[in-house]
Amino acid sequence: MAEIYLAGGCFWGTEHFMKRIPGVLSTQVGYANGQTENPTYNEVCHCNTGHAETVRVDYAPQQVRLEVLLRWFFKTIDPTSVNKQGGDVGTQYRTGIYYTDASQLPIIEDAMADLARLYTKPLVVEVKPLINFYPAEDYHQHYLEKNPGGYCHIAPELFAMVRNAVND
Repeated sequence: MAEIYLAGGCFWGTEHFMKRIPGVLSTQVGYANGQTENPTYNEVCHCNTGHAETVRVDYAPQQVRLEVLLRWFFKTIDPTSVNKQGGDVGTQYRTGIYYTDASQLPIIEDAMADLARLYTKPLVVEVKPLINFYPAEDYHQHYLEKNPGGYCHIAPELFAMVRNAVND
């Protein structure tokens, strides 16, 4: 098993999307790379904790390669938007890829270079080692399964696409 941490705006949609990719074993929403220990959702949204809403993605590398996960992730974000995805605005909604294994960095850098070729504006996706990650409150975990009509910034047609994903 391997893990990667992805910040793609509101973590509800990012989690709901990523867990549908074949080879993803589990997901957990939380707060990453901030200054406050064990922050609450309210603190992250209102108290400048420095955390990003992030999804821990545990995956089986023999079933899905990191570059495939990243290609899917990139479909769900605007990588040129600073601190804003969909209707959500604030530093907690910045985009990021946070890694725990240095061997992942060249793969991430290659994926970012491929993505940059598709844009004329500079990319603003953070690529950093994971400093910290605190799981979000229970009511945020698998939120869109519990609340099917809940807010999601990801286009609904992407969910249909990912259900039929082939890991090539």
